[in-house]
Amino acid sequence: MPDAAPRSRRIAPLFALAPFLRPYAGRWALAFLALLTSAGATLALPVAFKYLIDRGFASGERTHIDRYFIALFIVSLVLAAATALRFYWVSWLGERVTADLRRTVYDHVMRMSPEFFETTQTGEVLSRLTTDTTLIQAVVGTSLSLGLRNALLTIGGVTMLVTTSPVLSGYIIATLVVVVAPIVIFGRRVRKLSRASQDKVANASALAGEVLNAMPTVQSYTQEGYETRRFGGAVETAFETALTRIRARAGLTAVVIVFVFAAIVFVLWLGAQSVLAGRMTAGQLSQFILYAVFTAGAVGAVAEVWGDLQRAAGATERLLQLLGARSPVVEAATTVPLPAQGEGIRFDNVSFSYPSRPGVAALAGFTLDVRPGEHVALVGPSGAGKTTLFQLLLRFYDPQAGQILINGVPTQQVSLNALRQSIGVVLQESVIFSGSVLDNIRYGMPDASLAEVQRAAGMAAAAEFIEALPQGYDTFLGERGVRLSGGQRQRLAIARAILKNPPILLLDEATSALDAASERLVQTALDNAALNRTTLVIAHRLATVQQADRIVVMEHGRIVAQGRHAELLHSSPLYAQLAALQFEMTSGELPARA
Repeated sequence: MPDAAPRSRRIAPLFALAPFLRPYAGRWALAFLALLTSAGATLALPVAFKYLIDRGFASGERTHIDRYFIALFIVSLVLAAATALRFYWVSWLGERVTADLRRTVYDHVMRMSPEFFETTQTGEVLSRLTTDTTLIQAVVGTSLSLGLRNALLTIGGVTMLVTTSPVLSGYIIATLVVVVAPIVIFGRRVRKLSRASQDKVANASALAGEVLNAMPTVQSYTQEGYETRRFGGAVETAFETALTRIRARAGLTAVVIVFVFAAIVFVLWLGAQSVLAGRMTAGQLSQFILYAVFTAGAVGAVAEVWGDLQRAAGATERLLQLLGARSPVVEAATTVPLPAQGEGIRFDNVSFSYPSRPGVAALAGFTLDVRPGEHVALVGPSGAGKTTLFQLLLRFYDPQAGQILINGVPTQQVSLNALRQSIGVVLQESVIFSGSVLDNIRYGMPDASLAEVQRAAGMAAAAEFIEALPQGYDTFLGERGVRLSGGQRQRLAIARAILKNPPILLLDEATSALDAASERLVQTALDNAALNRTTLVIAHRLATVQQADRIVVMEHGRIVAQGRHAELLHSSPLYAQLAALQFEMTSGELPARA
């Protein structure tokens, strides 16, 4: 018994699919009924042949022969109809269950925090959503019903073999024990190799996704050959792993076929001796032969299905890993509404380290109060923690210490949807989806009218270039907005945030991709959008934030100074240094100290 537990675990992951199968119990019942009917019709064929030979041909009467041929035809009609229905229902179930599974996994991944994507490549997730679910679809939609059908044929065939000739069937049953042994031995190896093969394919997909999303960089550094070789190596590794699995399955198939047909030949020879000795009729031997063939074919098919089940079990394990992953950012059991008015934003003694960099403080004891409607700029060297503040405010992560409050309510007590609906974001790297201009601007407010979209585009200095596009607001932009310039993509992102009309606006150097003329237009638009709105701006170019209500200077996750531009030039050495470097590079002159 020590091997019982590992043996049961080989396909145990497949039982986790039960919640996806349960909603379609009625259709499963219809499929199972069709399966029983087709198996019964198949098992009835040898009996019909026996009577055809012993009572039809033996009697020599034409009417008897005709009657048995008609019976054979009727059985074949039942078999055809039941098989067609079984195929339709199980195929429908395979497609339906796979679609539900893909949707569930995708929905789960969409709700994971960025911490999940720090350690998981998107290409690997896509591989699990496609390759792994396709394996499960093959099992649910084909292999499972074939396995059940052939299991029934095996049981029914063995029963009829015993009924037809107990002596000969004893030899058949003895050989089945020999056939099962390689299935058990090779099956475990096939499962391990299937899991390894799927992992290698996922690795290749992840590599391809990463490179295809960075093609301008790859081509500008003339690394096409290197990346092609790297992907080729990953593909070859996946091929070699798959080839090992194929060899194992091929060996399993060969062993089963040799054992089964060796047993059949031996038993048929014994049957021929019984007919010659008068212990069996020719019809009985024909019936026994057909049942032996059906049983042998069914056992061979079960061996094939077992291999499919092994592969699907590996795929299911990988999907269960995704479904089992839990986001550290979770909503409170009881959430409270976010007040429309209050004290503004407060970072209260916040400390935070990224999960991928434990022990390295991105923020350390950070405290900042932002009044309602205040325009606050965050400046400092790279790694000072500016972007981390945005990540925490949006609850992409939760701080390890301290808390963030909006209008007096901790963000962890507010639903994620309500929190993020109240915040508009324009990042330095603008994201454009492969839809139309209208779709992209309305992303944060899908029900917005065309007039509202046009108004937002006008405020973002985007209306002119949009109207010049071939189909205007209906122009398809291509994947990641490849048909637009960097400045045009940025202005669409700004229009999207303006249309959302949130009480809090987060700008991560929102004008960095614009030329001088567009920058002035968009800066004016952003200033107008920031009226009566709490605004946090990450500024790398100090010239864009000189008019901010307050400038907060950060270094190593802490505030080292805050005030207006003129004050900080005098009171903050770090700010003065940053200003000197920037203004010196742009104008060749140092800014005068107040």
